[in-house]
Amino acid sequence: MDYALGLARAFAGAILFGLPLLMTMEMWSIGLNAQPARLLLFLILNFVILVILSRFGGFEPTASLAEDVLDALAAYGVGIVAAALILTLFGLAGPRTPLDELVGMVAVQSVPASFGAMIARKQLSGGEAEQRDEDQKARAAGYSGQLFLMVAGALFLAFNVAPTEEVVLIGLKMTAWHSLALMAFSLLMLHALVFAIGLAGQEEAPEGYGPMRLFLAYTLPGYAIALTISAYILWTFGSLDGNAATSIVGSLVVLGFPASIGAAVARLVI
Repeated sequence: MDYALGLARAFAGAILFGLPLLMTMEMWSIGLNAQPARLLLFLILNFVILVILSRFGGFEPTASLAEDVLDALAAYGVGIVAAALILTLFGLAGPRTPLDELVGMVAVQSVPASFGAMIARKQLSGGEAEQRDEDQKARAAGYSGQLFLMVAGALFLAFNVAPTEEVVLIGLKMTAWHSLALMAFSLLMLHALVFAIGLAGQEEAPEGYGPMRLFLAYTLPGYAIALTISAYILWTFGSLDGNAATSIVGSLVVLGFPASIGAAVARLVI
């Protein structure tokens, strides 16, 4: 009964987090045109992240790597089913859809849907989630745990923005000064959201860490993570292919902004 309830919440979470991209035209195009090898590599990476994410906020309690893998498989399965169902209801997929197109669209859409399925426990279970909060805080207390949460948050938010043509367009319109200003603002927002503002679920600064040490130990690595994730997603979608260096840098800086915000607020949703 508890597992069935967990699956129901996971399905709701998959639709909640996946719906914006399920209704985005660029995502349909990426599903049809993405290079299979790049897409497969990205799906494997997403699965690995889901396995690790299960230790922090899966929709079922886990105590071993095997359980984390099963949790991730369940989340991925729910994400695939939710994506296929919504695409079918929208008339974008059906019996006449070529198999390669159907697989491509569902595969791409299953990424945000599976993420939503995985974190649905915390977001949709009300007070029941609090019973495991202390254990999950202990799992995330280490430095590597904090950096991983930044990876997951950056990946999710950047993935929601990366398919749009506006990322490249904004990058082309910005001057070098705009790019430098946006990078500085991204660093400022990341640092402030993680340690300064005092949001619910926000991480407390480690004992003995001053502002400069926090900046060097968390903010700079967090922004480096955001840029790395941004570059990888843009490469997966083919958005960097054949572009000039200035265009690539502009796109990275633009996508790095939402990615850094995602890295900063990941603790609030996971």
